[in-house]
Amino acid sequence: MASTANPPSLRASFIALYRTFAHDLFGGYRPERHYMRGPGPKWREKHLSSAAQVPQQLPLFPDSVPA
Repeated sequence: MASTANPPSLRASFIALYRTFAHDLFGGYRPERHYMRGPGPKWREKHLSSAAQVPQQLPLFPDSVPA
């Protein structure tokens, strides 16, 4: 008698697909790979000094500004 392998059922195929999808979507997250400390002192030196030189903007509606 020859052994014939039964093809996977629709339910088993769906479960395998769901597990693969769930692992790809949620399983690979490693927080230490995404950790950032923020801008450093060189960034602050460059950007904060230029922010002090920006002139004050005029209001959009000058009539609404109290005199």
